[in-house]
Amino acid sequence: MFPRSCQLIVFLLNANHCPSQHCCPERFVDPSPAAPEPRPSSPISRSTSNTRSPTEYRTKFLTRLFGGNRQAACYALAATIFGLGLLRDFLYERALRDQPSHPALEGPLVNYAAYGLLALGNILVISSTWQLGITGTFLGDYFGILMDNIVTGFPFNITNAPMYYGSTMSFLGTALLYGKPAGILITLHVLVVYLIAIQFENPFTAGIYAKRDKERAQAGKKQL
Repeated sequence: MFPRSCQLIVFLLNANHCPSQHCCPERFVDPSPAAPEPRPSSPISRSTSNTRSPTEYRTKFLTRLFGGNRQAACYALAATIFGLGLLRDFLYERALRDQPSHPALEGPLVNYAAYGLLALGNILVISSTWQLGITGTFLGDYFGILMDNIVTGFPFNITNAPMYYGSTMSFLGTALLYGKPAGILITLHVLVVYLIAIQFENPFTAGIYAKRDKERAQAGKKQL
């Protein structure tokens, strides 16, 4: 019934999900200048970071590829994720364009809700990126670029995963704006993947910072 949306859902399901910007790491402040906003993320734009980032943390593959420059490697990954996000947006829009609309999703109230979701979703994404900077947003901790201080201000005083929820709001807002039931189904898929990813990301990222703190504590004892 929804051929294009089904193709996109299959594509999303085949894409390995990635660690986000991201539960634990996104609550730490990036000492570098604030970065421009990345487009809201979905599994399609996260497949590369999911397969590369844990591998990078363990093997430093990308860092070695860039001659040991972990900052350059992280920026290259950021550019890749951003580019895949643009592709994701294009595919999502194309998938919705030819789908049947539903009368229940038409009307001024639905449009107001759509614009509200889009506005709030982008606020969450932009504000969290502003707090973190590029390396804080794009998995810098997997490259050994760790944050120094925990973030407690907006939007992290509302949720520990503002990019995930902001992205979900943007997907839902777009679906409502187009009046497409297929878009709501895709949004539900994205939300489920995000919620599952959070359950795996938190322990992995927490382990990175726990290891850093342990090494600092041991170094302090040796100096004494």
